[in-house]
Amino acid sequence: MFKLTFGAIAVVALSATSIAAVAAWSTLSNVKPGIHLAHLNSAEAHLGVGAIGGEVNLLLAGTDTRTGQAGFQNKADLAGSSGAGNNDVTMVLHISKDHSNATVISIPRDLLIPIPACPRASGGTIGGTSQAMFNTTLSRGGLACTVLTAESLTGLSINYAAEISFDGVIGMSDAVGGVTVCIATPINDPYVGLDLPAGQQTLVGGTALAFVRSRHGVADGSDLARISNQQLFLSALTRKITSGGVLDNPLTLYNIANTALKNMQLSDTLTQPTTMVAIALALKGIPLANIVFVQYPTKTNPAFPGRVVQEQPADSILSHALVADQPILLTGQLGRAAVAAPVVATPTPSATPTSSAPKATATPAPIHPSTPSATVSPVALPADVTGQSAAQQTCTKGR
Repeated sequence: MFKLTFGAIAVVALSATSIAAVAAWSTLSNVKPGIHLAHLNSAEAHLGVGAIGGEVNLLLAGTDTRTGQAGFQNKADLAGSSGAGNNDVTMVLHISKDHSNATVISIPRDLLIPIPACPRASGGTIGGTSQAMFNTTLSRGGLACTVLTAESLTGLSINYAAEISFDGVIGMSDAVGGVTVCIATPINDPYVGLDLPAGQQTLVGGTALAFVRSRHGVADGSDLARISNQQLFLSALTRKITSGGVLDNPLTLYNIANTALKNMQLSDTLTQPTTMVAIALALKGIPLANIVFVQYPTKTNPAFPGRVVQEQPADSILSHALVADQPILLTGQLGRAAVAAPVVATPTPSATPTSSAPKATATPAPIHPSTPSATVSPVALPADVTGQSAAQQTCTKGR
C-alpha cells in the first residue's frame, strides 16, 4: 500500500495538464488535519522538489474499528470494535538512506511488550504499562502512541505515520481493479465471510478486505498466519502497480489518491503533498527484489499460549540492522500461510515434440533479495525469521 498511495499522490502533484489540476484539487481537499508527532522527533514537511533525502521511516496502522464503516452499522458490529479501535495491523516501512532497498516490518498484534507513556490528544499524558498487547496502543493513545511503542521496539525514529480503515482497504482494492492472488488450497472463513476456491483469484471490494482480515481461514488460524497472508497480498499489489500499467493511467492514480486520503488519518509530517511526492520518488526506483516484507521475530509466550513475546537474538539482529541502515537478507522460510508458487515451465521449441519432456515442479523461490548495494553487505537474519520479497510469487494455503 505504500507504493500505491504515495505513487498515486506523486503523479497527481506533479502532473501539469488541466485534468490533473482538477484531480489534484480534489485530492488535496480530502486531506484531514494531521496528528501531531513533533514531540516524538524533529521531522518537518519536505518542501523541495525531487526524492526526499536520506532514510525514511513510516508507520502504517490498520484500525479494526467498525465506527463509520460500510456494512458495520448494527449494535453487534459496533460492540466488536468502535471508536478509535485497535491497531490489528501495524507495519513499519524503512527506506534506506541510499534508496537502494526497503524493508516492511509487520508487528504482530498479539505481541506483549511494555507500552511507554503516551501523549493525550487533548493534552497531558497517559501513563505507561509494563506489559500489554501491541494492538492496544491505538485505542490507548492514538496513532502517536502506536508510533512511540514501535520506536521503542524497533529502535527506529519514525517521522511519518498513517492510519487506514476498513473502507480504505476496500476502496483501494477497487481503485486498482482488484489484486490477483494465488490460493494453494481453498480458504473458508465464516468469521469474515470469505470462501475462496484454489487457483488465481482477483480480489476486489469486501472480498479483498476479508482476505487481509482472515485469520481462521488460513494455515494454523493464528495472527502470525494472517501476517503472512497480508505480506502475500501486498507483494501482489506492489507487482501489479509497477508492472500492470497502473502507474501509467492518470485517472486510476487520481482515484487511488482520493480513496486513500478519504480513508486515512495522516501525521502532521505527512499532510503536505510535497512530502508525499518526495517519499514516492524515493520508493520509485527500488527493485521489487529489494523490497522485503518481514515479520517481527517473536515466540510463543509460555504463560499465555495465545500471545507472543520478542525472540532473541533475532529481534536484536533485525533492529540493529535497521538502525544501522543495513539491508537484510532472509535466510529462513516463507510465512506460515505461504507456499512457493509452482514454476510454470517455458516450452522449448522443438521440431518433434516428445512425451519425455520434464514436468514443471514447485521449486521454492529464493527467500533472499538481491544484494541492494555494492558497498553495503546485507545482514543475514536467523533462519527462524519469516518473510518474502515483493518479487516472490507465493500462494496462500487454507486451514
